[in-house]
Amino acid sequence: MTPSFSLSPQQAEPRLEVARRTLERLLTVPALAPRYAGHRQPRTLDDLAALPPLMKDDLNTALAHLRPQAEHGATWLFQSGGSTGAPKVGYAPTGFYMTGVHAHWQPLDRSDVFVNAWGAGRMWGAHFLSAALADLSGCQVIAVGSVGRDEYADWLAFFADREVTAIGGTPSVLRMWFAAARAAGLKLPALRKVLWLGEAWQPQLDEDIAEVAPQARRWGMFGSTETWVVGTNTPDCPADTFHPLPEQLVHVGPDELLDFSTLNPDMLNPVLRYQTGDAGQLVACPCGRPGPAMRVLGRRDSVVQVRGLGLHVDDVIARVEREPGVSRAQVVITEQRGRVSAVEILLLTDRGAAVDVERLRRDVLSATFTLSTAFQHDPDSFQLRRVELLVSNDRTGKTANLVLRDGS
Repeated sequence: MTPSFSLSPQQAEPRLEVARRTLERLLTVPALAPRYAGHRQPRTLDDLAALPPLMKDDLNTALAHLRPQAEHGATWLFQSGGSTGAPKVGYAPTGFYMTGVHAHWQPLDRSDVFVNAWGAGRMWGAHFLSAALADLSGCQVIAVGSVGRDEYADWLAFFADREVTAIGGTPSVLRMWFAAARAAGLKLPALRKVLWLGEAWQPQLDEDIAEVAPQARRWGMFGSTETWVVGTNTPDCPADTFHPLPEQLVHVGPDELLDFSTLNPDMLNPVLRYQTGDAGQLVACPCGRPGPAMRVLGRRDSVVQVRGLGLHVDDVIARVEREPGVSRAQVVITEQRGRVSAVEILLLTDRGAAVDVERLRRDVLSATFTLSTAFQHDPDSFQLRRVELLVSNDRTGKTANLVLRDGS
């Protein structure tokens, strides 16, 4: 029988006191209290599975009411995967819960020289989270922010000179580094470790890494700003398979949707059966480590990854369709070898409507976190275009909000 939870009842039940406290917090939120009324405090995994799942908007409602405060250290606020409108925040204490991660997953050690290539700005926590991990490992750290195309060669030469042994970032950012090195004929002979978080691993990376740093192997983390790190993997695990941390309870619900309950008593976000939109399965990992691992199958909601950032397609569509004269819109994403090369929004407009398409393009680009960040260096790769017909399914006649195209 396929397990539904990442922990057995014997492992989970002593930790469910945290889930009970989380439910008590949610019951103090007026907008959420009615949905939990009549549900008993979770004392077993079956009790927990009977609770209604928590969605992103529910969590935002809860956080707006609770205003969490860390017991020790500062309280950090980060954007939680948002793309349009006002930022939606998640909370974390100083250290970002990485002590628990480091106790079970140690890709870095004191001898490493580590390049932290996650973006450090715009309220995203991955850079700071990985910095906390590096701090626990005692290694040397080189922190880089946004890098322009003409800067890669100098940085890569510096990495080689400093005998960098590890680098970390989203796979999309890592591809830019390794593709630049490969194009320039540069090697990183000391590089042994590639850490990643923020999106699915891209198989094309394997080709570039083999040319630039043939001794390097990947080490992955899975999580979100709401859940923080849920699980990790090693070079012996498939890229889509992660071992959940003991303080993270993973449940597989209907339609293989994953939900997460955090059993860490220091967690500030009330993560209780929280759904991020990812689907998955609990499987035996080929690495041989005992216990169920989490195989991630991908998104099952309107969020799509654009260069390592989550684009809320429905939010973008709603924003464009509020424009006078626009009757319908559709997002078309073009991928080349697994990487988003362009995003285009197709517009159906009312007959005779005077829609300023270029002005609307600038407005959407500047107001949308994902698009402004992802296309910071090539803004012309994001366009709006008036059309007579949107892209539809020839067989069903359905017209989706999102179309993916292979531009290879």
